[in-house]
Amino acid sequence: MTMVKIVAFKLGEEEYGIDVNHVQSIERINQITRVPNAPIYVKGVINLRGNVIPIIDLRSKLNLEEAVHTANTRVIITKYEDIELGLIVDQTTDVIDADQDNIEPISSSGLDVEYFGGIAKIESRLIILIKLAELLNVAD
Repeated sequence: MTMVKIVAFKLGEEEYGIDVNHVQSIERINQITRVPNAPIYVKGVINLRGNVIPIIDLRSKLNLEEAVHTANTRVIITKYEDIELGLIVDQTTDVIDADQDNIEPISSSGLDVEYFGGIAKIESRLIILIKLAELLNVAD
């Protein structure tokens, strides 16, 4: 039985997850410096402990309707290979262990599934797993 640790977060009513190995930290949203001519989903950059990190609005990136930032809004600072990136999410929920056997592939249902690595079924929850590598490829 292979377990995967996932940082779970919400975008609207849906729950998503990202592999904990790619998560550096979870931050409150603070001053974001806009970058001219950036794609719509790139909100800008932040200075986090001396590192300049691009910030992506995950809702915008996944073509979900925009939401107002609240006290629960967080930026998940991720790192994949040498790329650091912040993802704005509505709220983080928890860190959970998912059994690899309980992760179903997303079938080719005509959905835009390139960013999704499957759906984890944990008790009564369905958590859509984000493939960071795919997200970053397009974010370049």
